[in-house]
Amino acid sequence: MHQSAYQQAAALVARAEAFIITAGAGMGVDSGLPDFRGVQGFWKAYPAYARLGLSFESCATPMHFAANPHFAWGFYGHRTNLYRQTIPHQGFQIIRNWADQNRADCCVVTSNVDGQFQKAGYAEEQVYEVHGSIHWLQCRNRCTSNIWRNEALFTIDETTMQALDPLPLCPACGKVCRPNILMFDDSSWLQNRTRGQGVAFDRFLKKHANNRVVVLELGAGVAIPTIRQMSVTIGRSLKQATVIRINPCEAAIAAPHIPLLSGALSALQEIDRLLHDSTTVQQREAGHQ
Repeated sequence: MHQSAYQQAAALVARAEAFIITAGAGMGVDSGLPDFRGVQGFWKAYPAYARLGLSFESCATPMHFAANPHFAWGFYGHRTNLYRQTIPHQGFQIIRNWADQNRADCCVVTSNVDGQFQKAGYAEEQVYEVHGSIHWLQCRNRCTSNIWRNEALFTIDETTMQALDPLPLCPACGKVCRPNILMFDDSSWLQNRTRGQGVAFDRFLKKHANNRVVVLELGAGVAIPTIRQMSVTIGRSLKQATVIRINPCEAAIAAPHIPLLSGALSALQEIDRLLHDSTTVQQREAGHQ
């Protein structure tokens, strides 16, 4: 019998010995987060920047922290507040449940800086944030290689997108600091934390080099294709790895990998439904034997 793509995905999930979640901005959409898809998507999320004629790329640069720190923290302070308030959707827990049921290892590689995986209960050591995290701060001038938790409280004038005083300061030099995030035209990002996560991820790949690995790619776009490329690389380099690419617009991927043209949450729920249906059938059959 011909299996649908979802049935194939469910069969792979049921047998997985390890899960690698590769997640882009689309993973957060079902939690209510914007994905900044194109300039119109950015302006829909931030009408003030539409009035100013500013794109995401022009806001997300480190130069503003020296030239206009209230403007810089208007953008990043608003995002900090948003990410703190956001509750991760059910899909985060669905994957954790699969890993628990299979007694499988699980790790996350994400270009998102929102900390939603940790908020959903994933351990810090399971997550590789390739572009850093908004929940950590650093000196804008790299006067110290230390980074520290973002515990600042932000008040934003949403008509101008300017942050009000006080702004967070570097404890070493006293100047306005910045998030520990890779931005556009950025030569001052401190990468030590992210490099450490990368080393841990490499160990994970070596550990599961010969195991059945499912790569769940969720909401990774083509504009900045870091995550999509990483999924494909893993799919090629691990002997028994299969990528399940879940994307509502750009799901295409070559066989034997599986494309699912869907948002993250609805696809994960459908796979989970099929797994539960299969388990129920097996239990009934066992009961009749």
